[in-house]
Amino acid sequence: MLTFEHQFATLPEPLWAACQPTPVAQPSLIAFNNALAAQLGMQTRPDDATLAQWFSGNQLPPGAEPKALGYAGHQFGNFVPQLGDGRALLLGEVVDQQGLRRDVQLKGSGRTPFSRGGDGRSPLGPVLREYLVSEFMAAVGVPTTRALAAVATGERVVRQLPEPGAVLTRVASSHIRVGTFQFAAVRRDEEALKALADHVIARHYPEAANAEDPYLELLDAVTARQALLVARWMSLGFIHGVMNTDNCSIAGETIDYGPCAFMEQFDPQKVFSSIDQGKRYAFDNQPAIAQWNLARFAETLLPLMLEEGDAVVEQATDIIRGFTPRFNAEQRRLHANKLGLDPESDRAAPLMEALESQMHQGRMDMTATFDALTHYAKVLDAKELGAKALGADTPEQPQKDALLALTTQPDGLAAWLAEWESAQQASQQSERLEAMRHANPVVIPRNHRIQEVIDAAVAGDFTPFHTLLAAVTQPFDESEEARCLAAPATESEQVLRTFCGT
Repeated sequence: MLTFEHQFATLPEPLWAACQPTPVAQPSLIAFNNALAAQLGMQTRPDDATLAQWFSGNQLPPGAEPKALGYAGHQFGNFVPQLGDGRALLLGEVVDQQGLRRDVQLKGSGRTPFSRGGDGRSPLGPVLREYLVSEFMAAVGVPTTRALAAVATGERVVRQLPEPGAVLTRVASSHIRVGTFQFAAVRRDEEALKALADHVIARHYPEAANAEDPYLELLDAVTARQALLVARWMSLGFIHGVMNTDNCSIAGETIDYGPCAFMEQFDPQKVFSSIDQGKRYAFDNQPAIAQWNLARFAETLLPLMLEEGDAVVEQATDIIRGFTPRFNAEQRRLHANKLGLDPESDRAAPLMEALESQMHQGRMDMTATFDALTHYAKVLDAKELGAKALGADTPEQPQKDALLALTTQPDGLAAWLAEWESAQQASQQSERLEAMRHANPVVIPRNHRIQEVIDAAVAGDFTPFHTLLAAVTQPFDESEEARCLAAPATESEQVLRTFCGT
């Protein structure tokens, strides 16, 4: 059993609306995250039929009190004063085994007061995509919402065409967004705004409560977490796809995996989302967009801060400007790890910039490049330790050739490798190999693999989903089986557009 509490429901009612899920025809369990359930305090696992009833919304788990949360948001730069959970319901909060309060939410559970004419349902494909990608992000240490369960509904959902329906159960530190603050602010409801801010401070940033200006400190803390989060996205080639303010988590987690994707062939302006025609949320634009979203958050907090007028605006602006150095510092650390260099190395930044140029010009797959570079680093380390002198076969040239085979411009990459090898020798490489491996996953949820999983599931076969899930939750596995799933897409397999499913 999960033990539900309902702290968010103590906030003013404009921020939430009580609502019951809409029953589905024939729920059946696709997946259940036993390890996560145990973290949430579920000591005994119910049978699949019970789980399917609970996490489809047909029969609420004991203690659940479902609520749709209100929020506003800037969508592609355009402000919408009321959005809200149009197809999601917060069942309640659970205090986990580490004493952390976490939301449990149904997604795709039917219409709510915020549905705006929608059906409140989710197709199967987006549920499987979010399950796979969010669990991969957790496995590589990126702050993220988690997937607790996926349930097929036995009903069809009509988008472009009729598709099988499903419900995802999502776990988050909270579902409070920049858009939640905008929802209160646009109503000029300072009482609700202050209650929300105090709730967030108590729940996520308790150290801010003792600051001279707790709300200014809250802005600073949220800015710091967003800077770290987006730097980690960038290190993996992750493109969120819809960085609207209503998809920007105050807790600093990745939330709302809609048309998200991982970049394969490196391109700083890469976009996958079918709705991002103007490339607003292209890969390289993500830090600037995060900073823009934080500026919108700052605007909502101004009425609560101690200073007034130009003074408070200048204070908030200074904090928003501070996003960039925080992002840059985390990116430097991550880049050093990906290259197997000391975090203090002054060569990591120019080497990474040059490698990104090589990857772009040479049409190189980002994940495969860093995986091959990690293998080459191991070979160089073995050579340095004298493995050849001991009679070991160290395939230095084959590993180098494997790297050069990834590019259409091998001469440029060979010149870069010479520079990188020089930096390696100055960085006590053997001490950096473990950090390098854990910065460079072997397996990612590649777009074409996700599409293969969805196509099979629509046809009734969930085996490929479970196979891929097992692989992406062990992303550093170097086994032959893992490497089969790690292979980049061929020309015919490439998936160039992704869809959110709303």
